[in-house]
Amino acid sequence: METGIPKTRYAKAADGTHLAYQVFGAGEQDVLYVSAGESHLDVLWEFSPYVRFMRRLGGRYRVITFDKRGTGLSDRIVQLPDFETLMGDVRAVLDAAGSQRTILLGLGPTGGAACAVFAASFPERTYAFVWWGAAARWAWAPDYPWGARDEDLAKEEQWYEENWGDDEKGGELLRGFAGPSSADDPEAQRWFAKFLRYAAGPGDQVRLDRLWNAVDVRGVLPAIHVPTLCVPSMDSDGPEEATWIAEQIPGAVRAALHPTDYPPWLGDQEANLSALDSFLDSVQREERVFDRVLATVLFTDVVGSTDRAAAVGDQAWQELIGRHNAIIRGLLARYRGSEVKTTGDGVLATFDGPARAVKCAQGICEAVKALGLEVRAGCHTGEIELLGADVGGVAVHIAARVAALADASEVLVSSTVKDLVAGSGLQFCERGEHELKGVPGSWHLYAVAA
Repeated sequence: METGIPKTRYAKAADGTHLAYQVFGAGEQDVLYVSAGESHLDVLWEFSPYVRFMRRLGGRYRVITFDKRGTGLSDRIVQLPDFETLMGDVRAVLDAAGSQRTILLGLGPTGGAACAVFAASFPERTYAFVWWGAAARWAWAPDYPWGARDEDLAKEEQWYEENWGDDEKGGELLRGFAGPSSADDPEAQRWFAKFLRYAAGPGDQVRLDRLWNAVDVRGVLPAIHVPTLCVPSMDSDGPEEATWIAEQIPGAVRAALHPTDYPPWLGDQEANLSALDSFLDSVQREERVFDRVLATVLFTDVVGSTDRAAAVGDQAWQELIGRHNAIIRGLLARYRGSEVKTTGDGVLATFDGPARAVKCAQGICEAVKALGLEVRAGCHTGEIELLGADVGGVAVHIAARVAALADASEVLVSSTVKDLVAGSGLQFCERGEHELKGVPGSWHLYAVAA
């Protein structure tokens, strides 16, 4: 993945507020990291534990981060927004980053709460939800004993007013905000004091805290229907709180991990990343099971394509292949096939009916003769994995191997296809048993009769 500070871009919220965001990483799956409160995208990259954690996260995922409105590089706020607006900011950033289905990694009763509401509102856009430092509200209530009392919140506000961003208070700030792992490190203390000064002014922080302290998403929890992991906060009662939250979310699990620090990039990064990866790996395995459908797979391939390309030249060959592809797409539309991708001089397509796949293959073999081309084709019916715009699985490999054994202008099929099209009027000639490379067992193949 790239090095250095990622480029900062701006998303525009519904009310015109500009939200600073960054995108980095090499993975295909998106992760949106929503901080607990104040942040500053550029200053965060000056702290080595954050850089190390994010680089490792970006080695596997495409990571999206942003500064909430009123903090960091985002627009400062004139009027205090409501929580619905903050949740809408999450959507605005995802839209700007081109993220269609995302892993939400939200921290605490602020970032986590915004992600919780988004996951409940837009399950089709949420791949999974990791609630780090799970807390459904900040303030204490008779039926929520883990929150902070009013008097403690008042003391916290006064402390912000007096000590916010003070270099000499760096250790206290770190210990209170983030945990003990870096609290005694002078370099970390100086960095954190600077980070707070750049992230927000003390008055802005107090006003934002009052908004966040009023948030309560307990009523939303039963409406979350995406895979969810609840990681306890660093507080001593964090596991109890996270357990209760996980019990309110259908199918959610509580991590066995109990971090000693608040953000996942402090403390034991190995344990934090391991817990994150383990959960997301399990979600991915489950997705693969559910994203399997029965389909008939068709592969085609131009016979003697290399010799023909050399004979006519690159430009003429590309024009010929373009006409070949147009013919195939027309026949796919006729027989309700779905083009998955072209393979240079052939096509991979899927059908929900084996007879249509076979007849489409016959049509292709006949139609491309007008171009002076001959193709071979192979079909197999089985379970395929849906991999975004692509497909995978053993059934795809079998179809490719079957096609490779076909003669010019021949459609070769597996016995599965032959058995499923009984009564369709299609006739077959036996082509014997074959070993298919990389596929266990022997396979009985049949050529479709003209």
